[in-house]
Amino acid sequence: MSQRVLVIEDDVFLGDLLLEKLNKEGYDTHLVRDGALGIPSITQLKPDIILLDIILPNVNGYEILEAKRKDPNIAAIPVIVISNSGQPVEVSRVLALGVKDYLIKARFDVNDVIYKMREVLGQGQPAAQPSITSSTEQKAAGGVPQDQGLSGKHLLWVEDDKFLGDILSRKLTAQGAIVYRAKNADEAYASIEKDIPDMILLDVILPGADGFEILQKVKISPRTKQVPVIMLSNVSQSGEIEKSKLLGAHKFLVKAAVTLDQIIREIKTVLA
Repeated sequence: MSQRVLVIEDDVFLGDLLLEKLNKEGYDTHLVRDGALGIPSITQLKPDIILLDIILPNVNGYEILEAKRKDPNIAAIPVIVISNSGQPVEVSRVLALGVKDYLIKARFDVNDVIYKMREVLGQGQPAAQPSITSSTEQKAAGGVPQDQGLSGKHLLWVEDDKFLGDILSRKLTAQGAIVYRAKNADEAYASIEKDIPDMILLDVILPGADGFEILQKVKISPRTKQVPVIMLSNVSQSGEIEKSKLLGAHKFLVKAAVTLDQIIREIKTVLA
């Protein structure tokens, strides 16, 4: 019987990634995005382990940990915290509440979660930690089935958030795309100079020149004006959406409102 994992996480990207990864690893995984559902879900599911965010809507992770500790029926269930903060005061507080381990979102690989879970559950470790391979290497190894909609497509992903960039890059690479990464305008222009992509995924807020400046330059250049661009932003402001359209973007997506699979569907739609 597979072990049951409860993920309490309101971040759409991270929650979906953990759900997909853990299910593939053979765990019976359940996801809730609202802190108010935390204790009821723990009580009902009696999971073998809990992955818990601290900042949650309605009820935060601290409150969940405190309520869990007071209930003898669920107090012993191990918890791994996955948080945006690495402040010593937060780490000390959750450890005092019985947390088994603590991971910082900006620094960990999803495989780190698997390793930590195996340690806590006493499952032992695989011989070698999984590594990221290119789509070419995956094909040669007869690995991940390739999605014909993305197979061989060159995608430039301009995003300064390393964690978010890693998540989407992994997902796209697993479907056969060749993903180039850039953290700012200079890196984006250098990548385009070497290889004109089939599509550009472009964050709005970047260090230095923002996404709109990059979009404008891409659409002015005769070499790249036909390359479709999808803009991504943390907020849904009508001014930003209108500006992206005027500058020639094909789509404008709000990060907090879409899942990884929805982003990939939009990419496929535009490329089609």
